[in-house]
Amino acid sequence: MTSKTVVQRLFPLMLAVVALVFSGCAVTTQSTDPLPSWTDGAVKQAITQFVVNVTTEGGKDYVRPVDRIAVFDNDGTLWSERPWVQGLFLEQLLRNAAKRHPEFGAEQPYKAALAHDREYFETGGIRVMIEAIKDTMLELARDDFDAEVAEFFANARHPGLNVPMSQTVYQPAIELLEYLRANGFKTYICSGGGVDFMRMISSDFYGIESDQVIGTSYQKELHLIDGTWELLTTGELNPINNKDQKAVNIDLHIGKRPLLVMGNEGGRGDIGMMSYSQGRKGVSLQLLINHDDAAREFAYAEDDNASLNAAKENGWIVISMKDDWSVIYPAGDN
Repeated sequence: MTSKTVVQRLFPLMLAVVALVFSGCAVTTQSTDPLPSWTDGAVKQAITQFVVNVTTEGGKDYVRPVDRIAVFDNDGTLWSERPWVQGLFLEQLLRNAAKRHPEFGAEQPYKAALAHDREYFETGGIRVMIEAIKDTMLELARDDFDAEVAEFFANARHPGLNVPMSQTVYQPAIELLEYLRANGFKTYICSGGGVDFMRMISSDFYGIESDQVIGTSYQKELHLIDGTWELLTTGELNPINNKDQKAVNIDLHIGKRPLLVMGNEGGRGDIGMMSYSQGRKGVSLQLLINHDDAAREFAYAEDDNASLNAAKENGWIVISMKDDWSVIYPAGDN
């Protein structure tokens, strides 16, 4: 048998193999769902169609990659906020401070922290919690603070769900972050939580690097300590990064209006940045999570439904956790 005859006999088989390979690739591409934890429906379709529209070169809604900015709230948007995760950490911070200084134990807020009196802190809200740790923050060097955060996430479990804090993230939100980044978006966090706290876990939990985290912070000063220039907290709080202040800080840190914003109802905290996003020239997308799933997460709402009313008035997309998310939390070993 000549080499020519061998080639002639093998050629049809080679064509069949090539066709099978390319056929398999095509099937895989078409069947890949970038948002598998999202229920098929109008909300999911609106998100994917928006991404297609802004990434299709030559299309009327095309947006350059440099302008594909997506901003996410954290508490109640990327992970559960009942109870407030940083509140649990601050209680630990105060308890540890009271152990170092037993004389603090009879004073508030140390007394409440030692007694695990969460109601004391929840009643006062985010401002009371942040104000409560001034002295503690002044005492801690940055490395010590980071060590406290690392200790917290290594050991803490959610008191209601009884899982590690890493498993209180929302799986659909993680998928959306990854989907956006795969399509040229730069993703940011803009939250009322402490920026130094969130930056410790933003990369591991969300794939968002520390320089893309905007949050509440304390004023700092540069000091020379043992031959090294260090930033020390003064104890003075900068404006809390909540409500309209979020829009102010987005402009300060990013310098442009977000193309996409996702927040949640429950504290009226995200109306400002969603309105700011909608004011950009050209297309934009605003997503508001409705905590309406008491069975799988928590069900709560604002007394006046301010966020949901704003969504209705402005045409923002409301995400029903109950109806639009087939999965809430990632699977994992407890």
